[in-house]
Amino acid sequence: MKAVWYERFGAAAEVLQQGDMADPVAGPGEVVVRLRASGVNPSDVKLRAGARPGAVMAFPRIVPHSDGAGVIEAVGAGVDRGRIGERVWVWNAAWQRPFGTAAEFVALAAEQAVRLPDATGFAEGACFGIPAMTAWYAVMGDGPVAGQTVLVTGGAGTVGRYAVQMARAAGARVITTVSSEAKARHSTAQEWVNYRDTDVAGAVMDMTGGAGVDRIIDVDFGANQAATLAVIKPGGVIAAYASAADMAPTLAFYPFMFKDVRLHMAIVYQLRGAKRRAGEAQVTEWLEAGALTHAVVPGGGLADCAAAHDLVARGDKLGTVVLDM
Repeated sequence: MKAVWYERFGAAAEVLQQGDMADPVAGPGEVVVRLRASGVNPSDVKLRAGARPGAVMAFPRIVPHSDGAGVIEAVGAGVDRGRIGERVWVWNAAWQRPFGTAAEFVALAAEQAVRLPDATGFAEGACFGIPAMTAWYAVMGDGPVAGQTVLVTGGAGTVGRYAVQMARAAGARVITTVSSEAKARHSTAQEWVNYRDTDVAGAVMDMTGGAGVDRIIDVDFGANQAATLAVIKPGGVIAAYASAADMAPTLAFYPFMFKDVRLHMAIVYQLRGAKRRAGEAQVTEWLEAGALTHAVVPGGGLADCAAAHDLVARGDKLGTVVLDM
């Protein structure tokens, strides 16, 4: 099969190589997926660049990308042969494994290949493993939000845009923060605050009649801590999935404690078991009901993998960069 890989950390154009590798074989409990799309996420780009603290090459050769979508080509022992030909999206393909989705085929545990509804395209399916499931985990991982007010910081981001839609689909009132009117439109939110020219805490308290919000889906915990503390209701939940501006923020412990706030540092790679199954089922229901729209940024084909990584690294695109396989 054709694949892209790297054998050392570095700039995309310098370390990503394209060539031929042996086709994978499905082991017991596994499926082989013929990939039609490969999602490129910031975590894939940072890992390839060696940008994670204490980063070391976990394997001599790494085929990048955790997300993708395609069709099950073969199954291993113990897997229903009726799944052959099933359209699927995959998750954690490159999480603690050397073989991700930047290839024509991938073999992985059968549970990591989730049925893709017929009306949903492969490119869209390649956005689910990290962006959509992170959003679901942050929005729904701490209980129902129906009737609540949810603040989504960074609603124009890949996770934030899904979080806005999911919270609304689950029955919540949603407010988001963005940096421009154009990004507000992209977020799909009906209520928004421009954090560049407005006091977010003051605006949110005004919008909620002084009540504040029940849940916050936070893209940058350290940078937003003061504002989120000001607007979260007593007994509220803050689900943070990043803290890039301050990777080791000083926690305002007692102010949070006296509000009885739950802090959830959410990472989708650790979402597993019954809770993951529940998330997959709910996302499938929303897809089949047409409740979710997607922001796919075409990234070219396998030969364009380095350029796709650089596009993600620039951080100025709106949506998930996807390679067409």
